[in-house]
Amino acid sequence: MSKILEKNILSEYECNRITRFKVRAPQIAEKARAGQFVVVMADSRGERIPLTIVDAKKEEGSIFLIVQEVGFTTSLLNRLKEGDSFHALIGPLGKASVIKKYGEAIIIGGGVGIAEIYPVAQALKKKRNTLTVVLGARTKKLLILAEELQKISDEFYTATDDGSCGEKGFTTDILKKLIAGKHYDLVYVVGPIPMMKKAAELTRKKDVKTIASLNSLMVDATGMCGCCRITVGGEVKFTCIDGPDFDAHLINWQEAESRSSTYIEGENHICRLGLGENR
Repeated sequence: MSKILEKNILSEYECNRITRFKVRAPQIAEKARAGQFVVVMADSRGERIPLTIVDAKKEEGSIFLIVQEVGFTTSLLNRLKEGDSFHALIGPLGKASVIKKYGEAIIIGGGVGIAEIYPVAQALKKKRNTLTVVLGARTKKLLILAEELQKISDEFYTATDDGSCGEKGFTTDILKKLIAGKHYDLVYVVGPIPMMKKAAELTRKKDVKTIASLNSLMVDATGMCGCCRITVGGEVKFTCIDGPDFDAHLINWQEAESRSSTYIEGENHICRLGLGENR
């Protein structure tokens, strides 16, 4: 059983509660790499939801997961206490991010997508890349992992819709300014589809390699159900086994937006990132 070792509330604002779990999972911790995820079930009757492996401690046999409470299943997860166990936890799933020495890299996280950029930023820093980190959320109270990411950043920026932290506006406003004045070798972006699409449009003009980590609807997370399919470079891909990282300039964003809107009420879609969380 996947025992919960620690539980901490990172943010609680209006109806949004964001919780970090430290879970015993030695086999997953041993193999997990930046960019991969797990699938979790709160109880035997619950649905399966994908959650990014935010961090892994091999020596402790534990992993860290971050959950935004947005519906029934994530509410069930957040009712669990230290000492309780998840009904099921499988992983690591998905392809790991390509980590190497790129040079100058911009890492962008919007909403709970910040949880997904954290392991990638850590891994890129270990390869001695120069990191510019840009975080965004609707308001300061929903801005998570800011202190942790600032520590490993060479440059650090925040943007909030209401101006309560950093610039008032969107992460893509900051991105536009950054790439206008300097050459970058990589942009890695995770967040709502409108944010990732806009980032891809901006970097395409500057011919900057851009990777987007997608948060498609998933059911079985093994490529069988087809729910997470996406067209990349004219080919059908499955986010769960071919991703979640894809070349942002090759993604069919119109299709991605259409599929996202079809399931806009589906908790499985929004549990990883949240919707409308800063562009």
